[in-house]
Order: sequence, then C-alpha cells, then structure tokens
Amino acid sequence: MNPIVTVQDAVTAFADFIEPTAAELDAIEREMPLILAQVDLLDAQIITMDRTPTELDVRRVRRARRRVLAVGRTLANGVQLVPGVGA
Repeated sequence: MNPIVTVQDAVTAFADFIEPTAAELDAIEREMPLILAQVDLLDAQIITMDRTPTELDVRRVRRARRRVLAVGRTLANGVQLVPGVGA
C-alpha cells in the first residue's frame, strides 16, 4: 500500500514576503463600493433570518439589492465611482 502524500510544497500565498501588487490594490479600491453594497445587503438579509420580516425589513433588503445591482452595473460599464457619493 502506498501512503498518500502531497507532491507540492506548502502554499506560500500568505507568506510574509508576498504583498499585493499596486494593480491588485487598485482593483480592490475600484470594487470597494460594490463590496460595501454587498455587505449592506448581507447585513439586511441576516437581520431577517431569525424573525418574520417586517415591512421595514423588506424595504431594507430591496433597497440594498437595488444598490448592489446599480453599483455592479456602474462598474461593469467602466465608470469610476467616487466613494461615499451617489449609488
């Protein structure tokens, strides 16, 4: 019987010497409005998980979902968003 062993070295993606490149940081910064909109949607959905949603909860989820779609559409169209303004 042959033992099962890994044939690769340990993954070093999180090593101390590997940092994100400037291009990766720029991409994260460009997508930050979408990330924040998705976090708001997730928060609104989590609030409604353990209870019957009220009308306010339904509106909050609907508004957050619309914001995710609007910001995603804007990013897909290549428009640069200014953090904290619009959407």
